[in-house]
Amino acid sequence: MKMSIGRAAEELGVSRDTLRRWEKAGKIPVERTVKGHRRYNLELFMGASPRKDQTKKKTVVYARVSGHDQKEDLVRQIQMLGAFCAANGWTHEVIEDLGSGLNYNKQGLRNLIRAICLAQVDRLVLTHKDRLLRFGSELIFSLCEQFGVEVVIINKTESTTFEDDLVQDVLEIITVFSARLYGARSRKNKKLLDALKEAAETL
Repeated sequence: MKMSIGRAAEELGVSRDTLRRWEKAGKIPVERTVKGHRRYNLELFMGASPRKDQTKKKTVVYARVSGHDQKEDLVRQIQMLGAFCAANGWTHEVIEDLGSGLNYNKQGLRNLIRAICLAQVDRLVLTHKDRLLRFGSELIFSLCEQFGVEVVIINKTESTTFEDDLVQDVLEIITVFSARLYGARSRKNKKLLDALKEAAETL
């Protein structure tokens, strides 16, 4: 059965760009119509990737807090996400992180990105947009769009003020620099950073 690139991508559960890369690498036989349109034969490229209905995609919930003192909030996030999924009849997998929203190298975030790129995720559920990253969540959302992942944000309205967000961002930046400077065990650096943190909290 010959089909267009769009239909073939849908059947395999991959993006059109992925099919083009496979074609360029010689992994997928493809024919061209008189007008130059691609036509794929499903029987010939089934070995290139599992069919969409043969790969069980999953709903993933992602929860994150910045520090160890917020573990109770992490538990609440996971409970809220679980209840939301249960109410919608979705079975789900939990990915959690303990670390700054400015850190792009968190283990949980890396695992999430890997699962998205492997076409293993059908739906991503968050409590708030900034749970992924304080800055740059749009990059992950663009990746989700590329791989056909539905993004569900439970609380789309921002409950915090601009000032609250600014203070949180400053505190997270201080935390990042603290981790680097404390390694030198400098009492002067620690005193300076503690003073900056105190000043930020009184904004």
